[in-house]
This record gives sequence, C-alpha cells and structure tokens, in this order.
Amino acid sequence: MTAESQSTEFHCVLDARAQLGECPRWDERERVLYWVDILEPALHRFDPASGATTKFALPEHIGCFSLREGEGGGFIAGLRSGVWTLDSEARPLQMLAANPENSQTSRFNDGRCDAAGRFFAGTIDEPRAGGHAHLYRLNTDVATKATATLTPLSAGLMTSNGLAFSPDGRWLYHSDTPRFTVYRSAYDAATGACGERETWITVESTPQDRGRPDGAAVDVEGYYWSAFYEGGRVVRFTPDGAIDAVYPLPVTCPTMCAFGGSDLRTLYVTSARAGRPADELAREPLAGGLFTLRTAVPGLVEPRWRG
Repeated sequence: MTAESQSTEFHCVLDARAQLGECPRWDERERVLYWVDILEPALHRFDPASGATTKFALPEHIGCFSLREGEGGGFIAGLRSGVWTLDSEARPLQMLAANPENSQTSRFNDGRCDAAGRFFAGTIDEPRAGGHAHLYRLNTDVATKATATLTPLSAGLMTSNGLAFSPDGRWLYHSDTPRFTVYRSAYDAATGACGERETWITVESTPQDRGRPDGAAVDVEGYYWSAFYEGGRVVRFTPDGAIDAVYPLPVTCPTMCAFGGSDLRTLYVTSARAGRPADELAREPLAGGLFTLRTAVPGLVEPRWRG
C-alpha cells in the first residue's frame, strides 16, 4: 500500500451547508453522487468532475432513496407519507405504500436495496419516546401489479439507521442510533427473509463523547463503515464487530457514508448542522458539508430497485 492509495484525512468537496444531509448514493453510470437534505427537503446531484450541483425540491421530508432500474430511471424513495416512485428529477409519481405509522410523529429514514433489487426502509420515532419505529421490506408483485405492502422486519426502534448487507448476502445490518447499537440478522438473499436480530456492536457513551452509529456502508471485504453522529468520525468495523480503524472529520455530526468514484475507493460522507449549538457551528463552518476520503479497499456498486 502506498501513501497515494489511501488517505487518513477527510476533505470537504462541497460546502453544502445542509440542514440534515443524508443518504449519499453513487451512480456508477452517470459517475455522479446523489444525496438528500431531509429537512430542506430536496434531493441533490453532485458531479465531482465538474463540481456542478443540481437541486430537486420535494414536497415533503425525504429520508432515503435508491436509483431505479429500467427505462426512464428515476428513484424509489422513503418520504414522510410513504414509499414513492420519483422521476429523474425527483418529482413524485406514485405512492407504492403508505407510512403504516403516524406520519405526524414518524417519517421514513435510512434505507437501501439489497443485491436482488428489493427496497428496505426504516422509520424514525421523532419524539424518541416510545420506540415505535420499524425496519420494513417493501414487497411488490410486478406480474400481478398487486398493491405493494411493507413487511416489518425489526420493531421497537427509536431511529432505524445504518442499513447494509454483507457482500455474501448472509447478513443484514442496521442500527438504532439513540441506543448506540448496531444489530445484525441472518439474511436469505434468495427470498429476502430476515432472521431474529442480535446485538452486534454496542458503543459506550460518555458525557464527553456521545458519538453513535448513524448511516453506514460495507466494503468488498465485508467491513462495516459507520458515521458516528455527534462523534466527529467514521469507524470501520471488522466482520466480527471489532474496531479496525477510526477516521476523524472536521465536523461533529457526520450522518452517512457511501463508496464512489470510478474505482469505488472514494468514501463520501454527508453531515448535518440543524439544531447544533451556535458555538459549535462557529468552530465548524463546514458543518452540513460533503466530505471525501480515499480508501485502500473499494466499496460495492449500489444496487438499483428492480420493482
């Protein structure tokens, strides 16, 4: 490994000043990065080659999305009201499934597709009081055009986050950020069935360090990269759940990471500035920005929704 093959410091490539930047997604065909600002609400397109950015405004909060396979492209997205298809400029087309929770206090949060193109999305219990959030799998029957349904896979959550799949398809990972915990479940890639969750990683909180696992990505070696909200770092975990490496950022609240670039060795990380103290924002003028880190190990191509 040479010094050029990997970096140890993050660099801001877009001073986006996002309120709640989330869900970076690399499009390997367009060679651009899509990401959302949940609270704006908007979906953004960033071209790293030219530095150009495009914003697509949305009518309600957007927590997550995946690219759509097929003619016309576009997206599938978890909005506050439910799971929707969007066109290539993020205009809502069709609600596939309504939010089964109270949309006044719940919205869709983190989500993505598995290797077979199934869409998964979790919710956030915004009061963070009752643990009413879930992780869901979207079920669609293209042959019969039946109404899509949402199957709950994990319940009793406060904030469903950190969804990722192991490269061999044997494990589904997700976190409950306010509980400082990452879970894993045995996964059947052929059917989309998910086993009982087990605690995989537990993060110890201190008054000085409230860093907790938020959004995540997995590399080709099966290592789990987690953005630590209020922790100012991204942590790489081994497949056994042990800390392998820690990469600090110049902002306190990174939110999610994704691999991109032509070789999938550029780690993109979104961040947030909403609700942060004034003195923190004064020290961290790049809060809400988009950051990159060059890695020695590449990530995986992000699957597209095939519904």
